[in-house]
Amino acid sequence: MSRAARVTLSVGAYVAFIVLVNWLFIPENLIEGVTQWSTNSWMGTLYLANVIVGFVFVLRDYAQREIGHKVLLATALAGLPVWWLAGPGLAIASLTAFILSETTDWAVYSFTGRPLQQRILVSSLLSVPVDTLAFQHLAGYLTPAAFVTEVLSKAVGVAIVWWLLRMRVGNGETPAAAH
Repeated sequence: MSRAARVTLSVGAYVAFIVLVNWLFIPENLIEGVTQWSTNSWMGTLYLANVIVGFVFVLRDYAQREIGHKVLLATALAGLPVWWLAGPGLAIASLTAFILSETTDWAVYSFTGRPLQQRILVSSLLSVPVDTLAFQHLAGYLTPAAFVTEVLSKAVGVAIVWWLLRMRVGNGETPAAAH
């Protein structure tokens, strides 16, 4: 696959998935038993978006591998259709959470000096709860069920990236340097 095709595919999938996940939080799209599940317990409501959001991190890592820190521009680009579809509240919540997450990741990647696989795990331990708490609080969807599910979903996404990276290194490939 050509570099242009890899960039188009990875960045396009990343932007599209950001829009999809945010679209699933639009109140008109919340259908009980399909895109949300309400409970009568202290856990509160669970949203489909909380379950699938972890794959945004997988797609982000692939996009970042192709375009480096320009992935932040792709994130801002994704904010435009989110703003248009969901309104400024959800778009601002999403972008704010992402900025906090990316800043945390950047600090860990820049200052720890650990191997890339370890940086992925350490940065995720810090950035995933920060990102999740910020988004859910600002968007008004913070419940214990939503928070725990979203953190676990993101942890699965991070584990996939970590495993794929480990497989590449195990096959003698050199992992991409942190950008």
